[in-house]
Parts: sequence; C-alpha cells; structure tokens
Amino acid sequence: MSLNQWFEKGLTADQYMTGMKVNQNEMNQILAQFSLSDEDKESLASLKGKGLKAIVLSEDWCGDALLNNPILLKIAEEIGMEVRFLLRDQNLELMDQYLTNGTSRAIPIFIFINENGEEQAVWGPRAKQLQDLVDQERSQLPSQDDPDFKEKQMAMYKRLVESYQVDENLWHAVAQSICDTIRK
Repeated sequence: MSLNQWFEKGLTADQYMTGMKVNQNEMNQILAQFSLSDEDKESLASLKGKGLKAIVLSEDWCGDALLNNPILLKIAEEIGMEVRFLLRDQNLELMDQYLTNGTSRAIPIFIFINENGEEQAVWGPRAKQLQDLVDQERSQLPSQDDPDFKEKQMAMYKRLVESYQVDENLWHAVAQSICDTIRK
C-alpha cells in the first residue's frame, strides 16, 4: 500500500482517543494543558498550508504515546496538518518498515507525508532528551536475571509516565524535537 492509502486507512484523532482503553485521561490532560512556545510557532509558520499529513503508529497502552501524541496534535493544529492513527499491532506491515534501530517495533512513530503522499520525515519513538532520561533510568536497574528486576522495571516505567504527565520541560523538548524534524 502507498503511504496515502495507509493514511486513508487510519483513525482520526477523535476516533483514536474515543476508542482508547488505557491512558485516555492522561493524554487528554496533556492535550488540555500543553501549548506550543512562541518559538515553536514561529519555526512552524512556513509549514502552514503546505498539505503536510502525519501517519501515527501507536497503541493506547504506550507511555511514550500518551506524551508524544497530544504534542503532535498541537503541532498539527498549529499548521493545519491532518493526522491519522494506525494501531501498531494491527498494522505490522507498515510498522516493520519503520523499526527503531532496525529491530524494535517501538512506538509512537510519526510518518510525515506531503500532499503527493511522499515521505518527508519520520520521527519517534522519543525525543533525544527523553531517550537520555530513559537510558539513565534503565542504567539504575539490576540485571535482568535479578529477582527484583521486573518489579524495579515496572516502578521505573511508572515514574517515567508520571513525569511525562506533569513535566512541561519534557513536553517542550518533544515539541522542539518534532518541529526540528518536520522543518528539515
């Protein structure tokens, strides 16, 4: 399928969010509280009316998606960009074309296409600042064969998701990273 066909197959933001069973409130909270900085708005001005579209590979249970998706939606609103969501696990044919490090089905992945359906940019699953934070947290975990590993890993994920919901610095780092990607 072409990227335009994948886009057409996707759910609108309203359809995706209405169908969410996990993290819906958290995503809505960020969507309600986050605003693009004046600097981000300025950097995006040249993209208004360019017919850019975004395909989002996501799942509602994903902590990174609950942070990144609402920020993408604010960017889309700013530049008049249409966004469609595809559930990763139901669209592995597309997902497997956008593996992180060539091996991982990490999400969310944002595929930006122009009005002709040609790929313009790809972003995801995390901004560098967030990846650094996750790497730092992971470095403090015991080895995977440690009996406490799973418990400590779940606690780490819980801490990260909690910070994703309240840390405006992380929100702006994500926005800047996405803006830098689509302006290239």
